[in-house]
Amino acid sequence: MKSKPRLVSGIQPTGKLHIGNYVGALKNFVALQDSGKYECFFFIADLHSMTEYFTPKEKIKQIEDVALSYLAAGLDPKKSTLFLQSDIPEHTELAWILNTITPFGELRRMTQFKDKSDTHPENINVGLFAYPVLMAADIILYDAHAVPVGEDQLQHTELTRTLARKFNARFGKTFHEPKPLLTEVPRLMSLDDPLKKMSKSRPAGCLFLDDSPDEIRNKIKRAVTDSGRDIVCDPVNKPAVSNLLLLYSSIAGIPISDLEKRYAEKGYAEFKADLAEIVVAALLPFQKKKKALKKNAVRKMLLAGGARAQKIAREKIKEVRKKTGIYT
Repeated sequence: MKSKPRLVSGIQPTGKLHIGNYVGALKNFVALQDSGKYECFFFIADLHSMTEYFTPKEKIKQIEDVALSYLAAGLDPKKSTLFLQSDIPEHTELAWILNTITPFGELRRMTQFKDKSDTHPENINVGLFAYPVLMAADIILYDAHAVPVGEDQLQHTELTRTLARKFNARFGKTFHEPKPLLTEVPRLMSLDDPLKKMSKSRPAGCLFLDDSPDEIRNKIKRAVTDSGRDIVCDPVNKPAVSNLLLLYSSIAGIPISDLEKRYAEKGYAEFKADLAEIVVAALLPFQKKKKALKKNAVRKMLLAGGARAQKIAREKIKEVRKKTGIYT
């Protein structure tokens, strides 16, 4: 029986998850899992998340929240391997080895590092700079064939392929060169400022997955709109309405063109009221399931997934050590 191609991805535990994380990652993860096409590995990227400021108590809660969200969204430990990145020390060991073959210039040109450095100049740390190398290790450690990414992550995926190729050329065929599985990741903007990305740092304009129905309704009701009454997608001239249309389409699975026709003769108030109910209805099953989950069961699940992941990781590191001459 031919084995399925392996797929690897993860989410950072850096704060409460919001609707952008849901439509951009969680829903996609579940769809990939249920497609039956891949052997799926989904991890919680807690080591990556340490590049941002945190307190230990916050980090524990954030990790638990992502784990609960994975399960509540529909990821199934019987179908996918779910684990915590820091439980597998081979990630950081391989990252260090890859650091030694990574050209400094490759990391300097990473746009995400530049963007985060501009946004948070007080916290430009080495971990943030070397982030793409750890990401590469996360992926090639498991001989991943595919990596689900949005367009903004293509640069990192290409670096991963480059490092796999460089290692293979120097030490012999060891790693797959994973291909990006380009997925449509809606870039949802803040409800109170459509020119800024939806972020936990702007809670008034952010729809969190744990927001109550009334909180969701109030946030969408207060969402800014554009001049005029037309409900059409025009990101340049009507960025606010375009953002709300994108949110509606992403949640309901209705093409934006159909939504434009549906609301051609209607006003903003009715449109936003309908959108609020669509979001409330979409998140209700997720919220109910999440509340019913037990935290101790989640930790056991992560440990079980980690044991499966580490078996693969340990064999790969053994091969890497042997080929690089540090095998014992």
